[in-house]
Amino acid sequence: MARILAIDFGLKRTGIAVTDPLKIIASGLTTVPTAETLDFLKRYCLEEEVECFVVGLPLHPDGNPAQIAPQADAFAAQLRKLFPEKPVVRQDERYTSNDATRIILASGVKKQKRRDKALVDKVAAALILEQYMQTNHW
Repeated sequence: MARILAIDFGLKRTGIAVTDPLKIIASGLTTVPTAETLDFLKRYCLEEEVECFVVGLPLHPDGNPAQIAPQADAFAAQLRKLFPEKPVVRQDERYTSNDATRIILASGVKKQKRRDKALVDKVAAALILEQYMQTNHW
């Protein structure tokens, strides 16, 4: 069974989350340097069956595109070119980084680990994936 993979695109780092094969649970997978993301996804898709990609859509609270939106759009376009047989859908990612930070704080993670921005990116990707799954009734 194929997984759904979500991406929290960033200029420096990109968070990646994935469902289990039954598409019940969304889990943070990893964070990779953005320049290496497409290569990582190629390797991952050779090892695991991926049904579709969910790329975060960076918006301001008022719904206008965030400053990083053009780069995230370009990344989604590259992904569509690289994997033409797999859907690439966009998911509103407003507040996911703030929510990820709150979740990490509430989980009791030690202070030094909380400063790890890669952890926030990975959790934010999992939140994007959860929102997508809820919206699409998975």
